[in-house]
This record gives sequence, C-alpha cells and structure tokens, in this order.
Amino acid sequence: MSTFPSPPPPVPATSLEEVDRKLARLHEHQGVWAGMTPSARAALLRRCMVTTAAVSDRWVATACSVKGYALGSPGQGEEYLAGTLPTMRNLRLFAEALEAGGAPPLPKTWQRPDGQWVARVFPQSALDGALFAGVTCDLWIEPGQPPSQGRIYREGATEGGVSVVLGAGNQSSIPPMDVLYKLVVDNEVCILKMNPVNEQLGPVIEDALRPLVDAGFLEVVYGGIDVGKHLTDHAQVDSIHITGSAAAHDAILWGPGDEGVANKAAGTPRLDKAITSELGCVSPVLVVPGPWTDKQIDYQAQQVASMLAYNCGFNCNGARLITLAKGWPLRDRFVAAVKAKLAATPTRKAYYPTAQATWQRFTEQYPEHTTLGDVGDPSALPWTVLEGVTDAADEYALNHEPWAGIFSFVDLDATTPQEFLAAAVPYANDRCWGTLSINLLVDPKTEKALGDAVEQAVADLRYGAIAINCWSGLNYGLVNATWGAFPGHPLDDIESGQGVVHNGLLLDHPQKSVVRAPFVMNPKPAWFTNHRNNIALGQRMVAFEAAPSWLKVPGIALAALKG
Repeated sequence: MSTFPSPPPPVPATSLEEVDRKLARLHEHQGVWAGMTPSARAALLRRCMVTTAAVSDRWVATACSVKGYALGSPGQGEEYLAGTLPTMRNLRLFAEALEAGGAPPLPKTWQRPDGQWVARVFPQSALDGALFAGVTCDLWIEPGQPPSQGRIYREGATEGGVSVVLGAGNQSSIPPMDVLYKLVVDNEVCILKMNPVNEQLGPVIEDALRPLVDAGFLEVVYGGIDVGKHLTDHAQVDSIHITGSAAAHDAILWGPGDEGVANKAAGTPRLDKAITSELGCVSPVLVVPGPWTDKQIDYQAQQVASMLAYNCGFNCNGARLITLAKGWPLRDRFVAAVKAKLAATPTRKAYYPTAQATWQRFTEQYPEHTTLGDVGDPSALPWTVLEGVTDAADEYALNHEPWAGIFSFVDLDATTPQEFLAAAVPYANDRCWGTLSINLLVDPKTEKALGDAVEQAVADLRYGAIAINCWSGLNYGLVNATWGAFPGHPLDDIESGQGVVHNGLLLDHPQKSVVRAPFVMNPKPAWFTNHRNNIALGQRMVAFEAAPSWLKVPGIALAALKG
C-alpha cells in the first residue's frame, strides 16, 4: 500500500454535446476578444491576477494531492514556485505589455557582429535586480529580423479565431500560460482540454481565470482521446496547441498507426489547421572543465541533482545527459558528488501512469545502471543513472526522452575547456534529440580564460532555451524569456515542436532565450530540491507578483536565506 497522499477523484469527462456548446459560445465571442483594446484586455488580466491569488493555496493543495506530495514537504513549495508563481507573473507581464500598447520598454538592445539583434528582457527594473542578483535574460532575434514587439497591436488585430489547447499533465502552470499566450499573442479565444494526469486542477484553473471564462473567452473540458479528437477535428476550431510528446503531435496531425505513417510519407496531414507545440527534449548539461573548488563542486552537484529530481523527473527540461570532459581531473569527484546528492534526495511518487514502464524500458536498455535513494513505497521509483552511455549518434539515451527520474553521464574525448566546447556544441546540436533546452556550467576563471569561446558556443547552439550556470527551469519561470523549440523543425520531423509561449515582452521574432546566473548563487536558489524554506518563499513570491513592492523584498529575502 502506498504511503503517499491519495489523489482526488477523477473529473467526469465532458460530453461531446457539452463540448459543442462550449465551442459555440467561444465562436460567438471570438470577435469580441479580437475587437478589445489592449487596455481593456489588460484590465481583464488584472482581474485574473486577483482571482488567481484567491485560489493560490487551493491550487497548490490540489496539485500536491495529484502528485502525492505531503503538505509541508518541499514538493508543496515547488507547486507554488512552478505553478501559481509563473502563472501570476505571466498575467502581470502581459497586463503591463498591453498597458504599453503591446510594446513594453526593453532594457537594452544591440546587434551582434553578424548583424543579429539581441534584446535584454531581464532584469527590467531595480526590483528584478534585487530579487535575482546577477541574473540576466537575453532574447536572440531570428537573423534578418528587427527586435520589434506586439505585431498584432502594431498592425491591427486580426479577426481572431478559436484555439484548442491540449494541456500538459506535469506542471500546473503550463495549461493556463499556454492559454494566455494564445489569447494575447495569437489573438484567439481558447478551449482548454485538461490532461487526465492532472485534470483535477481544471476547476481551480477555471476559477483562477474566471474573468476570462465569464466573458466567453475561455472554456475548460475534460476527457480522453475521444474528446481530444472531437476538438482537434471540429469545424469551429482554427488552431491547435499541444504540450506533450512528439508521438501525440503526430497522431493528431498525421493520424494514428499505419494511417499516420502513410500520411506522413505522402506529406498529407489529416488536418489543415495551424498547430504549435512543445514536445520535450533529451536536455544536455554541458559541464565545462575547470579548476573548481570544493564549494563549487558541492553547489553544482546539488544543482544538477535538482535538475533531475524536481517534479520527480517529469519535466521536459529535466537534466538527462550530464556531459563531461573525459580528461577533466575533477570528473570523478563531480560524478560522485552528484550521485551522493541524489542518494540524499527523498524519492517521490512516480505519479505519471507511464513511469514504471518507462523505467523498465530504459533499465533493460542499460542493465548496468545505478539506483539511488531509499525506495520504501511501491509507487515510487529510485533516482537512476544509466551507466555506459556513449556519445555515439545512435545511442539510445541520446535519442529517447526518459520521462522519469533517469539520467546519464556522457564523456566527450576532451581535456581542456577549448577541446570540450569544440566537441560539445556539435554533439549537442547533432546527436542529442530535441532542441528545447540546454544547460551550460562554466566557472568564472575558465570563462575569462576562454575569451569569446563561450559566447560563440551560445551563438552556435541550436536550442530554444540556453541556461548558463543555472537550470533552464529559470528560462521557463522568468516568463520574460520564450519557451519553445529552436525554430526550423518541419511538421514531418517535429522533434521539440514549433512556436513558442511565454515571451512576456511580446517580441515578434524570437529565436532563443539565454539566461545567465552567477556560478554560485547565495542564498540558495529556489529550484534546489533541498531548499528548506521553499513553501514560505513560494508564497511570498506569489504575493509579490500579484502586487510588486519594495516593502515585500525583505520578507522574500528572509525566506530565501532560511533555505
């Protein structure tokens, strides 16, 4: 018998007749949304900030019950930090952008030597700098495009449309934030289908975004594949957004089984609708060799372990391929430190229905694997390190996302930082599946000695989110950044997907976002899974985003220092 808290009862599926009624209501209101001024939209989002704050504790409690997190555990803090906090921040940033007519001020823009534009989007203010000392986020613009903002508000809104958003089952902020992007940036009203994994959060999200629901701009439905297919195929649906797997994307677009294979081969999609997607990644962590101190090894080992353990490994940007220089003198010490941190991290309920089968498949592929952590509950899985993974192009672990608490160490034939970067960039671009997110760890002495090499590596990496000295979860959570695959995946080879979400400052042509952080941050970052005070920190950060004020900074700082 499981010792984890039991999940709430399932939500009954929405009948197809009710789905049709909801779609008809949205269709009637799409013109109203399309005709709203930016200031009127901003006022509606400001009202959503109030209703989101009102359900924040209920939201977190429901998410904890879905995932088996005990109240008072670090998991509860994670649900504030990864659920209500980014949603509230997204509402605020979009409200501010709309109040600025779709073009909020950019802290800085510049052109690289090759002419590509880069826009600094964080920090925006002294408050940002105080709360995230030393952290910056730069949004790189697609080559040949200017750093323009808010296209539909600059050129005049289109007629709008109706979008179906197929919600993610892992992080509770993903469905509402995907909805907000479709509304504000793509000018479409939304019907959100909750994922059966976390469908119990649907009523909470409805209440959080109640002003949008009551105005006829958002509907929420529940059910399985039949409801999803009814939605995607419906004549009143103009576009589709999915956060999920590449297999699910292909089944929607090309069809299931043999039908899908034939349609893809013929280049004849079964649907003629715009489809955007975020479909995961086998996220590498590139560890640049350097003269790390004991403190730096300990800090980065905890950070890498947290990149995996956060949300029990059910993150599309979870660390999967910890990539090292074979000749780094500190390699073995760092590997041992990461394993020790994982061994000290409590295991969690593997709440995804596919987790046990995923773990079985990967451990059969790599029978010499290492399991870590005390697993005393049949619904939990150990933290697992696949041993013997190489950098070969056909290596299983490089080509399949392990949707569980599983990762690998991969050695590249390098000793010096220069050799490592020269090998790591083509490895990451050409051998690791997906282009969603990547992490780069480089100590300040080594980065200084490398000169422009790190910046050139960042320029060459084909990933939508690049995190330097931090987890790409910060790219996701800041919301100023974009979140989505590197541009260019065709529909018949979709990998990590097409399009982006978040993009709080409404840049028109984003290519990738680059977040930089100090090599060692103090106080302990909120995403470290051994943070001892992340519940209070998450609550205070949500309250701050609801109404930013210098008066709230001391309380946030005190909560952070107790981590």
